[in-house]
Amino acid sequence: MVVPPSLFRRIAIGKGIGFLFGLVGVITLPWLWPEGDWYIRVGLLLWYTTFGAIIGVFGVVTWHPTLNLPMPWWIRAPAIGAWLNFVLLFFTHRKMRDALESMFGVDAPFTSPFWFVLEGAIVGLIIGFFATRFGGEGAAAAVADDQ
Repeated sequence: MVVPPSLFRRIAIGKGIGFLFGLVGVITLPWLWPEGDWYIRVGLLLWYTTFGAIIGVFGVVTWHPTLNLPMPWWIRAPAIGAWLNFVLLFFTHRKMRDALESMFGVDAPFTSPFWFVLEGAIVGLIIGFFATRFGGEGAAAAVADDQ
């Protein structure tokens, strides 16, 4: 049985998977960074839920209007994920650096907060795969919910 594409389904799948990633952060943060408070843990949960919803919404954009090139899901979703985490990093740079130094030590190679951008690309790729696989993509997903 082939399921027709649906923007609502894409967003729901993106939010669900994002919620799961956020839940992993809520559960593991006390072991990785004991100084992290509840605000950070709840913020992770809400961030990745919103992160998944945004990747789900952008599934209708399959063509880049400025570059006049196709935008397949495996380029679009990691690019959006990396960009979202990059922007978040501007607001949380010092706190992220402190957390990574606490987790890995001051001289470790993974103490740069910019690793968070790569993590956003990987999580975006995973969310984009499942949202596209089970929710469809393109204009068909946008208009399917209207009928």
